[in-house]
Amino acid sequence: MSSEIRVRFAPSPTGYLHVGGLRTALYDYLYARKTGGKFVLRIEDTDQARYVEGAVENLLKSLKMVGLEYDEGPEVGGDFGPYYQSQRTELYLAHARELVDQDAAYRCFCTPEELTQQREEQKALGLDTRYDGRCRKLTKEETETKLANGNTFTIRLKVPREGEIVFFDLVRDRIAFQWETVDDQVLIKSDGFPTYHLANVVDDHLMGISHVIRGEEWLSSTPKHIFMYQIFGWKPPKWIHLPLILNPDKSKLSKRQGDVATEDFLKKGFLPEALINFIALLGWHSASDRELYTLDELVQEFSLKRLNKSGSVFDIEKLKWMNSHYLKTLETGYIAIKATPYFKETGVDISDREKFEQIIDFARERAATLAEFPELAKPFYTELEFSEENNELLEVEMSQNVFKFWMEKLPEIIEVNVASINALLNQTTEATGAKGKDLYFPLRLAIFGSIHGPELTMIIGILGIEKCLERLKKVIR
Repeated sequence: MSSEIRVRFAPSPTGYLHVGGLRTALYDYLYARKTGGKFVLRIEDTDQARYVEGAVENLLKSLKMVGLEYDEGPEVGGDFGPYYQSQRTELYLAHARELVDQDAAYRCFCTPEELTQQREEQKALGLDTRYDGRCRKLTKEETETKLANGNTFTIRLKVPREGEIVFFDLVRDRIAFQWETVDDQVLIKSDGFPTYHLANVVDDHLMGISHVIRGEEWLSSTPKHIFMYQIFGWKPPKWIHLPLILNPDKSKLSKRQGDVATEDFLKKGFLPEALINFIALLGWHSASDRELYTLDELVQEFSLKRLNKSGSVFDIEKLKWMNSHYLKTLETGYIAIKATPYFKETGVDISDREKFEQIIDFARERAATLAEFPELAKPFYTELEFSEENNELLEVEMSQNVFKFWMEKLPEIIEVNVASINALLNQTTEATGAKGKDLYFPLRLAIFGSIHGPELTMIIGILGIEKCLERLKKVIR
């Protein structure tokens, strides 16, 4: 096999793309791009009971939306396909039989009911509830008799019972496990499909994967995987186990405590650029204190040596801060495209794209997410409604004098800009005596619906003089 860097993201299509999975995919992508290697997407769809219809399509869509393009995999192809494990089952069965032949695996005829009873008995005695290995003691004759009787079986790994296994992880250095703590993992289920443990080892070898980047929850499974590499006589990949992503209370990030799906964050109005930037820093740190990076900049900065050992807290407020930065700094036209679906849901007419982009420029200075844009933009698109308190301000004599003066003078404005509007405001003060709050509050309320908001020049520039006159006319008593 070549010395080329080859990494893989191998999700199971059991639902949404968890942000932890997104982080793994991102680190795979960054390392492949940094080293000139290949980023492989492999779908581990052998767990038929947990398979969710449409999950693969959702996964591919989510990766595309955040800009993580893979070099090999579904819809792209490659020299090591197929990239769906359900289409590779004969490979796994052949390798499982090889393990059995080498006495590194055995057939287990225990039924689900027997396994449940065994666990309950062990639990009652305060013992470890792992499988007790009773079928590894079956003689060749006993096994052949059960096979002849048509008994269903699984194939389990026959791990050593004594000694220890030592391996090295690029994040955690030397790691040792006592073999007595490692269970006889099921490799082939009774339905003939492999478990993750056999399928990922076989595929990682056959696909030439050089580095396995995955979550630390797989750390305890690594001895089983290394054992199979040893039996097959294969060179194992380098191991990189990523730290957990945590809730603020330091528990493992889970859907029970809020959104964890990539698509949920995108639907809630977080930009792909912000999400990728934020996720990159959950387990990796740069050589400086810098926190804002484009995807291309992350490729240049990324290093496996800077991965963290300890868990990282998913801080939604930091994500909002980061998102607000990208809302303010990315091109207006791009933000307008991203915001369009949120406006269409409200039913407002955004066909005037020049006006729409002006509104986007207004909203993005004030919002943390795209989802907040329609509410911020509401005064520009819908008829104004006033509270009883606001009506009182509108009806004050000085307010009415200001409105009447503007009805007369606003049409004379040839070009709406800071100079022309400031000149009109100065004229208004001279003519009516209104200044400060007595001037700005009623004007902003009459044409924008709130005493607080953007500068009058911006409001008038977006609405246009005709619309402002229409709104002023409605508040004159």
